[in-house]
Amino acid sequence: MLKSVGRFVVGVCMAGLAALGCESSGGNGSEAPAASARPKLAYITNGVAPFWTIAEKGVIDGAKEYNADVSVVMPSDVNDQMQRVEDLLIRGVDGIAISPIDAENQVPLLNKAAAKTKLITQDSDAPKSNRLVYIGIDNYVAGRMAGQLVKEAIPGGGKVAIFVGRLEGDNARKRRQGVLDELLDRQDTSGGNDPLNDVLKGAKYTIVATLTDQIDAAKAKSNAEDMMSAHPDLVGLIGLNAYHTPALLEALKQAGKMSSIQVVGFDEQDATLRAIQDGEVVGTVVQNPYMYGKESVRVLAALVRGDDSVVPPGKFISLPARQIRKANLPEFWADLKQKAAKPE
Repeated sequence: MLKSVGRFVVGVCMAGLAALGCESSGGNGSEAPAASARPKLAYITNGVAPFWTIAEKGVIDGAKEYNADVSVVMPSDVNDQMQRVEDLLIRGVDGIAISPIDAENQVPLLNKAAAKTKLITQDSDAPKSNRLVYIGIDNYVAGRMAGQLVKEAIPGGGKVAIFVGRLEGDNARKRRQGVLDELLDRQDTSGGNDPLNDVLKGAKYTIVATLTDQIDAAKAKSNAEDMMSAHPDLVGLIGLNAYHTPALLEALKQAGKMSSIQVVGFDEQDATLRAIQDGEVVGTVVQNPYMYGKESVRVLAALVRGDDSVVPPGKFISLPARQIRKANLPEFWADLKQKAAKPE
C-alpha cells in the first residue's frame, strides 16, 4: 500500500456533479440532504498499516449498507494529515471521521473542520475539540488489560520497559497510563501523564523507561536492544502499537533472550498472532478496526441526514478492547482473515 493514500472506495462523485451533488452539508446548520441522497464522507487514518486495511474493509461495507460515498485517506505523518483535512474542506465533504495524530496541537484545525462539516473522531480521540462523538475503545482500560497480561506472563514481577510510537495521541497516552496503573497497583490516573524518563517502582514491578520511536519498527527494535544492554535483569517488554510485538520479538531472538524476557503488546499483526499460537507470547490486546470503519460511516451518514440520535449522551461509542490468548485465538484469527480478505 502506498504511503500517502486518498481514494474513494465507493461511489466517487464525478467532477461534473461536484457543484451539484457533492457539496458539504456543513456543521453549522446547513440543510441536511434527503435520506435518499448519498453523503460524501472521508475516513482519515493516522498512518499506513495493516490495522487500517481492516478498517478500510469496514468503511467499504459501511458505505454500501448506509448508502454513502466515502474516501479513505491514509496520511504519512501529522503534517500530511493536517494538509489532507484542509484539502477535504476545500473540496467540500459532508462528514469526516479522523484518528488525530497530535490531538492537543490539532484542536484549532479540528474545530475549523467541525464548523464546516460533521466531524467525529475514531481510534484516537481529541476530547478538547468540537468533535461530535468518539468511536473506539477506552484506551486507559485497554492499557490496564495489557498490564494484566504482563502479570500473567511475569507473575514474579521485575523490571520492564514500555515502547510506544509517539505520545502525542490521546490513545497512546491513556494506554501507557493504564499499563502503569495496573503494574504499580495504583488507582485511576487516566488524566495524568507520568514523565517518560522516570523510573517508576511498585511493589513487584519496576518500569525502567518509556521509549518512543515515531512509528519506526527498526527504531523500536533498536530501543529494545538498548534496554536489554542497560538492564541485563530486564524481564518484560511492553509494546503499545501493532508493530511492536514483532519488532521486540526479533530483538529478543537475536539476543538469545526469548526464555528470559516476555513480550506483551497491542493489536493483531499476523506475526503477533503466530507468536501467541507458538507459545512465545501470552497474549495481546486488540481493538476492532473493522467496526471503527463501519461505525464511522453509519454515524456520519446519520448525522448528515439530520439524525442526531446516533450520538449517545457521553459522546462516546464504545467498541470494547479484547484480550486474545491461545484459547480464543483460533476463532478471532478466522474472523480477522475473513474481514481482511480482498473482495473477489
